[in-house]
Amino acid sequence: MNLLENLKLLKKDAGNTPPELAPMIVSWTETSDTISRRFQFQPNGQLSVKVVNDSRPVIHKISESFVNTFLPSGYPYSVNEGYLRYTQFRALQHFSSAALSVLSTQSLLFAAGLRPTPAQATAVSWILKDGMQHAGKLICSNLGARMDSEPKRWRVFADVLYDFGTSLEVLSPLCPQLFLEMAGLGNFAKGMATVAARATRLPIYSSFAKEGNLSDLYAKGEAISTVFNVLGLGAGIQLVSTVCSSMQGKVVVGSFLSAIHVYSTYEEMRSAPINTLNPQRTAMIIEDFLKTGRVSSPADLRYREDLMFPGRVIKDAGNVKVGRNLHKVMKPSRLKQLKQILPDEKFVLNFGNKSTDLVLEQNASGEDALRGWLVAAYASQAANGELEMVEEAYEKMNAVMPTLVSELQAKGWHTDRFLDGTGCRFGF
Repeated sequence: MNLLENLKLLKKDAGNTPPELAPMIVSWTETSDTISRRFQFQPNGQLSVKVVNDSRPVIHKISESFVNTFLPSGYPYSVNEGYLRYTQFRALQHFSSAALSVLSTQSLLFAAGLRPTPAQATAVSWILKDGMQHAGKLICSNLGARMDSEPKRWRVFADVLYDFGTSLEVLSPLCPQLFLEMAGLGNFAKGMATVAARATRLPIYSSFAKEGNLSDLYAKGEAISTVFNVLGLGAGIQLVSTVCSSMQGKVVVGSFLSAIHVYSTYEEMRSAPINTLNPQRTAMIIEDFLKTGRVSSPADLRYREDLMFPGRVIKDAGNVKVGRNLHKVMKPSRLKQLKQILPDEKFVLNFGNKSTDLVLEQNASGEDALRGWLVAAYASQAANGELEMVEEAYEKMNAVMPTLVSELQAKGWHTDRFLDGTGCRFGF
């Protein structure tokens, strides 16, 4: 091949060179605070930002704004089951409570003005009345451990106390000579109610925090409370100037608002899936496990909890009672025999005619309580001697315990602690 042919081949190859690739455009869309923005890198490396027009109907924009303001981020996937029902009744509870507070405040002011005493004495009585509220707070603060064990029950009890105190204030104009006594007792009850309501708020919110978003839940809950408190105050002001201008009207409307208030709180608490172990929930878990072989979730048990009388024993769960003092449960000789059978366990059992006492060590966890409860339940089904039935029940418990604990944890239960609320535990 001569030089001319080589030059022709090179020219042909140069004509077949692929064209340069067009620069790749990188773009994405981000949505934050209901505003969508389109980001794009230009060929020169600069980043351009453009707000994307929102063509949705106005009603959709309003509903999304409402959700972002009053419901947690990521709702409904970021909360546990029952949160919407809880929020609905919480709003109704705050509305009725605020309206009721307007009636009670007007009645107190009216009763104070009816007293045939100097203004200075009336001012002193008003201050003493407020002091009774602080006394109620101090007394109720000693019951914190019981509130940890049964937060739903104490939350309902708090609103019953609050309505009792409010009722005394509404009725105070009927006997102005007893203003200090009635207003003081009413404020005492409301002080206890305030502590109980605030102390149980965190366990309730924690039961809904599916993704550790406790602060978000608390903030959105306070937003709902604020809005419906304001609406309730407005409704209360309208009521006292119309149908509640007389004492008969206050009694009728006040009773109606109080009933709505307590009912809303009751339904609100029933919707909360508390996921900590206490005596009542543990008994129901053991009962379902022995009957059906399945483990109930917190959502499964929420409507079955007894909020009024949680201390009842369940026959199919061994009739177990928790919280009695060890020296009242068994004699030292009986304790020695039992510890020989269960040397490494952090619980002791005493089998009575009608119930079985379960006493835990100071550092016993929720799993230790479950172990003791299972032994008691299996032993109650046995027909042989007491020590023999404990040994047999202990073997059955060890066989099923790993499965039970793993399924409980998978369902969202906290098995690392047991909240009995009494503080009656022992330590060797």
